Amino acid sequence: MYQQTADRTGLSSGEALKRLKQDGYNELPSSKRRSILRIAFDVIKEPMLLLLAACGTLYFTIGDIKEAMILVSFVFVVIGITLYQERKTERALEALRDLSSPRAMVIRDGKHIRIPGREVVTGDIVIVSEGDRVPADAVLLKTNNVTVDESLLTGESVPVRKSAWNGVQEMGRPGGDDLPFIYSGTLMVQGQGTAKVVKTGLNTELGKIGKILQVLEPEETLLHRETRQLVRNFTFFAVGLSALVIIVYGITRANWSNGFLAGLTLAMAILPEEFPVVLTIFLALGAWRISKEHVLTRRVSAIETLGAATVLCVDKTGTLTQNRMSVAKLYSGNAFFDLTPDYKGPLPEDFHQLLEFAILSSQSDPRDPMESALKNLGNDLLSHTEHLHTDWEMEHEYPLSKELLAMSRVWKSADGRDYVIAAKGAPEAIADLCHVSPEEKEHLAETISVMAGEGLRILGIAKAYFSLHNLPPIQHDFDFRFIGLVGFADPIRPSVPDAMKECYGAGIRVIMITGDYPLTARSIAAQIGLQASDEVITGSELDRMHDDELGARLRSVNIFARVVPEQKLRIVNALKANGEIVAMTGDGVNDAPALKSAHIGIAMGARGTDVAREAASIVLLNDDFSSIVKSVRMGRRIYDNLKKAMAYILAIHVPIAGISLIPVLFGWPLILMPVHIAFLELIIDPSSSVVFEAEAEETDVMKRRPRRFEERLFNRRTFGISLLQGAIVLAIVFAIFIVSMHLGQPEAESRALTFTTLIIANLGLILTNRSWSRTIVSTLGIKNRALWGVVSGAIVFLALTIYVPFLQTLFRFSTLLPLDIAICIGAGLLSIGWFETVKLYAQLKNKKLKEG
Repeated sequence: MYQQTADRTGLSSGEALKRLKQDGYNELPSSKRRSILRIAFDVIKEPMLLLLAACGTLYFTIGDIKEAMILVSFVFVVIGITLYQERKTERALEALRDLSSPRAMVIRDGKHIRIPGREVVTGDIVIVSEGDRVPADAVLLKTNNVTVDESLLTGESVPVRKSAWNGVQEMGRPGGDDLPFIYSGTLMVQGQGTAKVVKTGLNTELGKIGKILQVLEPEETLLHRETRQLVRNFTFFAVGLSALVIIVYGITRANWSNGFLAGLTLAMAILPEEFPVVLTIFLALGAWRISKEHVLTRRVSAIETLGAATVLCVDKTGTLTQNRMSVAKLYSGNAFFDLTPDYKGPLPEDFHQLLEFAILSSQSDPRDPMESALKNLGNDLLSHTEHLHTDWEMEHEYPLSKELLAMSRVWKSADGRDYVIAAKGAPEAIADLCHVSPEEKEHLAETISVMAGEGLRILGIAKAYFSLHNLPPIQHDFDFRFIGLVGFADPIRPSVPDAMKECYGAGIRVIMITGDYPLTARSIAAQIGLQASDEVITGSELDRMHDDELGARLRSVNIFARVVPEQKLRIVNALKANGEIVAMTGDGVNDAPALKSAHIGIAMGARGTDVAREAASIVLLNDDFSSIVKSVRMGRRIYDNLKKAMAYILAIHVPIAGISLIPVLFGWPLILMPVHIAFLELIIDPSSSVVFEAEAEETDVMKRRPRRFEERLFNRRTFGISLLQGAIVLAIVFAIFIVSMHLGQPEAESRALTFTTLIIANLGLILTNRSWSRTIVSTLGIKNRALWGVVSGAIVFLALTIYVPFLQTLFRFSTLLPLDIAICIGAGLLSIGWFETVKLYAQLKNKKLKEG
């Protein structure tokens, strides 16, 4: 029963800000955030830095102070670059944590607004509804059938019933029925209430017992497992081969200190420590980039799964449509009345009672779009009549249930003599409540078909009167009389038709799921361009189907009508059984099982419940279908760029490892020292992470079918291309070394020629791997500031090592002539020219296919 004591205006924005500064954010300390010192400590433990430090220590031991100092300086440079990358990743994760904070509906300055739960302050008036997490400890000022799951605090799994505060009772511990207190972190199981916040943050019961709710869940994805396995295999290979090099060098040249340097150099050359770093950066920054498209990633696995999605199952209302309802058609007494959004009256007398009881069956301060539309229409058309009852007191509410899709509100009139009951719901449920005759039911079905054919959502309205003091337990015990139907128009989102075309171009199927009538669903499907046959599966038909039959029908049917949330789970499981990768949207408590079961659960951020958000892997912050499509596009781009980065890392390590190993085995002068590997790492690290992560999408990103879900990052094709790229670079770079040695060039000059060619080839690998479908020339105009920073930095530093005497000595180079530089550039470009030729051939082939 309502108590009319709630504060209607809430805090002012200024007062709320003052209290937030005074008390701090409504949150518990998070173990996830790392300080800059903690990040630095984690960076120093990286294998590559440990190897560089070991080489520097060895140089100090043998008395080569200059070499040792330059390696130490490289260590600090690498630490700086890695710190930048890690800090950028950490900031992205912190931004995501802020976005993924549970939301709270509060009254501020007299308006209902949704804010992050961490910004709730003491004294705030919060509105809590079924499926919400309670944002702070509070006292209930108004209740309507409120029950709360307090198992988080009490361990008791049975939800407890709540009552309204009497204005006197002091706040106590959680547990027990009919208490007026709700506690932070507990779950609203049923009903709606208005509460006043009394404690936030560490002062709440949750804060006292020190539990931390983790929002972004750590998990190991398929990519993590594949990368870990790859790194493990490379590490074993690097350790074994390095040990062999140390032994061979020490035995054949009788110089064990240089043997250790050669072995450490080879370990640095082979060890692919970039793989896990790149994966972490790509996924974290990928989640941040997706959030810019109004999509919050709650589970990292969703990023890699998005690019593989084959079916999008979407709710009609609010996702495909704008969820901005307006009353478009009224039906009462065998007559229709059409309304336009700007209609200001008058309303014919025959429809006054229909609108009157439609308003009485709705919340007094509605948030539901249909209820808001009814209230606004009543204010416009009934304000000077006796049909608005602001002085009536609501006594009881019979909520919607799975068994009966209708709700009733019981009012006591101002004179207090009789109860007046207003009911609204699905027309079939209202007809059931009114016990209409078969003839009336048939006529009602025809009327519904007319309204549904116009794409309208339809509610039935009924009334009843009751004079006894004790209200019955169920709605069916009232003697309801049917009044009429209300049809609501909900325009489609303007962006949906184009997003739908993009889906079909990307090989993604769209299935629309709605609680509306089949005719309404077909009308909306036609407006948005949904590829649908005439077949529609209704909820009742779904209940009668066996799983095998449903699986067979799902291969062609793209519209589900009159479906309740519980049936979504069957649809998801049937699609998964058919081998589809399923994305499913949902916003209610009952949607949670389907969201959890789907490969990609998509919750609504603006109107969804906290339960749905917690079950989902991504959250639409604006509830817009086009944002789902944008996130799929972004997911494909992230996966493409990650594959390019990993391929580049593998390709460049092949020549580095080869040039480090072959001279040792054949007794030739060493080409690469630790200082050269450190220089290469200054190019490889930012390139494989920052450069490739920022790379634009491929032109065909949404013009190809989804990749197979089980496809490995390093499939046979990717692995083969990477090894071939690396092998050709190794062959050409080593050819430069062999020719220069054969021509009798000094060792320092041969090393300078070989290393310069390797650097040019390295930059060429970066440029050619930016796109596997477009040539380097065609990608030069695509913006990527990080790329040109790396390229220009590498060229400048290379020039310094060749022409500055101090660095020339450290790198054991001699000065190169312009002709030497030209040869290096030509050889470096030649090493990647074959891949550019392959891309050109593929472009010409595709062009001929299109023309043919």
